[in-house]
Amino acid sequence: MCSANAVKYMVSVKEKYSKNSLIDVDHWLDSISTGRSDSEMDFIRRSVETAQQAHAGQKRASGEAYFQHSLAVADILADLHMDYESIAAAILHDVAEDTEITSDQIRVQFGDNVARLVDGVTKMSLIEMFQQFPGDNEKEHLQAESLRKMLLAMAEDIRVVMIKLADRTHNMRTLSSLPEEKQKRIARETLDIYAPLANRLGIWHVKWELEDLSLRYLDPTLYKKIAGMVDGRRVDREKYIAHIVDLLTEELNKVGLKAEITGRPKHIYSIWRKMERKKLDYEQLYDIRGVRILVDEISECYTALGIVHSLWQYIPGEFDDYIATPKENNYQSIHTALIGPEGKITEIQIRTKEMHRHNELGVAAHWRYKEGKEQNRSFDEKINWMRQLLDWKDDVADASDFVDQIKSEVFQDRIYVFTPKGNVIDLPRGATALDFAYQIHTEVGHRCRGAKANGKMISLTSPLQTGQQIDILTVKQPAPSRDWLNPHQGYLKTSRARSKVQHWFRQQDHDINVDEGRNSLERELKRLGLGNVNFEKLADKLGYKSPDEMFVAIAHNEVKSGRYINAVQDILVPANDDSKDLLIPRRHKNKPDQRSSATVLGVGDLMTQMAHCCNPLPGDEISGYITRGRGVTIHRGDCPNILRYCKLSPERIVEVEWGKTLEETYPVNISIAAFDRQGLLRDITAVLSNNKVNLIGANTVSDKNDHLANIRLTIEVPNIESLNQVLSRIEQLPNIMEIKRVTQ
Repeated sequence: MCSANAVKYMVSVKEKYSKNSLIDVDHWLDSISTGRSDSEMDFIRRSVETAQQAHAGQKRASGEAYFQHSLAVADILADLHMDYESIAAAILHDVAEDTEITSDQIRVQFGDNVARLVDGVTKMSLIEMFQQFPGDNEKEHLQAESLRKMLLAMAEDIRVVMIKLADRTHNMRTLSSLPEEKQKRIARETLDIYAPLANRLGIWHVKWELEDLSLRYLDPTLYKKIAGMVDGRRVDREKYIAHIVDLLTEELNKVGLKAEITGRPKHIYSIWRKMERKKLDYEQLYDIRGVRILVDEISECYTALGIVHSLWQYIPGEFDDYIATPKENNYQSIHTALIGPEGKITEIQIRTKEMHRHNELGVAAHWRYKEGKEQNRSFDEKINWMRQLLDWKDDVADASDFVDQIKSEVFQDRIYVFTPKGNVIDLPRGATALDFAYQIHTEVGHRCRGAKANGKMISLTSPLQTGQQIDILTVKQPAPSRDWLNPHQGYLKTSRARSKVQHWFRQQDHDINVDEGRNSLERELKRLGLGNVNFEKLADKLGYKSPDEMFVAIAHNEVKSGRYINAVQDILVPANDDSKDLLIPRRHKNKPDQRSSATVLGVGDLMTQMAHCCNPLPGDEISGYITRGRGVTIHRGDCPNILRYCKLSPERIVEVEWGKTLEETYPVNISIAAFDRQGLLRDITAVLSNNKVNLIGANTVSDKNDHLANIRLTIEVPNIESLNQVLSRIEQLPNIMEIKRVTQ
């Protein structure tokens, strides 16, 4: 665990109470009464009394009374200036789940609003279930409707999210009392889900604390190292910052500009992220020494900026105007890095006091507003963003896709590009011109056929960069391509755009979709060497009433290739309690006695080996042939040699099945036909390298007259889905005509 010395540098949401101190109820109630009416305080007092009685005798893992946790959560919300119903719901947030008091009783005593908030916080716990099963498509599929309900609660009343974030913040503050394994799981969950959610809602104080606490438990050594760096030069840095503040105060006073100038707090996680992202040492970071200037008006921000730049030389490329172009969570500020006194690099942030309040509190800054006044625009944007997430469910049939959409939209870094008219569009980092087109309007996306960035033509798969001006070229009739839905081809990054394309195809002619889906499935199975698949069984396995319904779903890309390939494997490979490996394991050189992954039915530990004539893989129908002195050789069921043995020596044919695989890498032969060109083999091996696929054999034959190249490779992949991905990406290379797995 981290030392107490390291912990003190972590940012905290106005933490008034130490970890081991108890919150005095009367003192706390008095501290939050400012600005609240007597009736509101009476309401909060009643919730305190109810929670005290309900949680009587209950203890947390830290040994403290459970009620103290409820008070701490409510205190965090009070510091965020939340309304009295939020405070009461925070105090009661675990009552319905952990005590004998029911939701109906809460509704009777405290009204529908508080009951709905408490119920919403309980539903939000479902989001943690997804994090515990990463990549488990079946569990995601089964739980997606629960996730939708949770999001509905969030969209209807964003205070639910605020309470849950406060709950998680206090849990992280007291995480040291749990076992180390649980600490790391909760810290990872916090870093992956809750900190990004706080960021998306602009609640920076909560975001910073959750990130710092998560790093503290995920990597205590790294946390202490960075905390030590921050502390080691603290005295000199504070003296330097004080000098900067004095100089700025003097210069701003000369022009009659009143401003609050302070040193900017340092957040350990953000320091580490910047060091990692920019590959810099601690001393090379521009914002270790930071000053913040707060003024009253926007015009004064730019006046202060002019004075700052007149005093010191600014560093090109390190200036960001988030006032003119706010971040996606409505963060506004001017950031500039300059070479200050003594030649030391210093970051200056300039913003209005209202911007600062919003930047610190996010949506919480706009919750309480006077009746009859229009709600703050940025607050409405948050609500609309959440409701947009729910709208997509009408365009998405596959539930696991919906889960992916939520994750991508909440947790992606953002870029900012411009329309030809100068409007700012924010998109996830890595978004393409086609994503941009669908963000502008669904019809623009459907009719998109090309794009320009800053006046130059770009590919529809090119990732966009912040600051580009994008112009979409369209045709008269909408005509999306099914290639746009192929994740390996890289046309679409955003789930919103992908759902719009899926919805368009769903509206097209049913018979065409059936043929498209069948052809797509058969082509994929043929390329992977998987044959003799019963489509009736496959449709039932995937949860469809008929093969035609399944084909339509495949045509719409509602069933990902990895899902139906795994289903094919389940059908073709006999069930095994220990393993359902997808390919044949490679024998390890230092384990000559290791058995293959096929076993002879009814016989234990009999030596088997794979036939080199057909290289069978799990998913293939197989038969065994008893050799003289070499055990049983495993062949594909349609191998010419095994068919010949069946006629010549039927008594030596035995039934075999796929058994447990002992290794994690699997050899596969693939064949590539292409128009020959310079660098072809280099590009193919680059794809293999980028996908961490090992190449263990290669043979190329070129025909100079026809300019054709036939390439045969032996590669190792971890599973059949990885093989499918590699084949798809090689197929996208220029001049590739055909690629497939070789089974004979």
